[in-house]
Amino acid sequence: MAQYNKIFKITHNNVLPEKGHILISEPFLQDAYFQRSVVLLVEHDKKGSMGFVLNKKLEMKLNRVIPEFENLPDIPVYLGGPVASDRLFFIHSLGDTLIPEAVEFSKGLYMGGDFDALKRYILAGHKLEGKVKFFLGYSGWTENQLSTEINQDAWVVGESSCNKVMLAEDESFWKASLSGLGGRYKTWSNFPKDPFLN
Repeated sequence: MAQYNKIFKITHNNVLPEKGHILISEPFLQDAYFQRSVVLLVEHDKKGSMGFVLNKKLEMKLNRVIPEFENLPDIPVYLGGPVASDRLFFIHSLGDTLIPEAVEFSKGLYMGGDFDALKRYILAGHKLEGKVKFFLGYSGWTENQLSTEINQDAWVVGESSCNKVMLAEDESFWKASLSGLGGRYKTWSNFPKDPFLN
């Protein structure tokens, strides 16, 4: 059994994490939050890291939570992670002129800002797809925790474009992100969730 585990084991690619990078989970990670997930890092320093799972869409819609949005087209919400799972967060590409107090964490990508300004933008009928993404909760790591997990091959670090990040929806984004790294990672993107069931 051990020899098969080794065959199917993903190994990290020695790319260091930083803000704006993505973390791609190894193929057989069974964690309920992170199985076949891609996490966008919005903070990363010596004190710890913070990110949002990009590809775990929830059944709930923002329209059911914010009365002003009730009659608008459905606005999806994603499961950002296990921390502060009762809080709403958002990332966007609208900039800090349209959304004051937004913080740019990577070129063209912003986190948070004046929510009332965002509400006005939405209520004015602007298209949100590819521009704004909402999350319940976030993913967090304490000092050295993420580095330890990467060294234990739980994650491989990659890069992604603003457009791809904002449009990520499901497991297909996990596969595409892994395939985008090329070589052995492209092969690993086709692994079954449990190789021992095939």
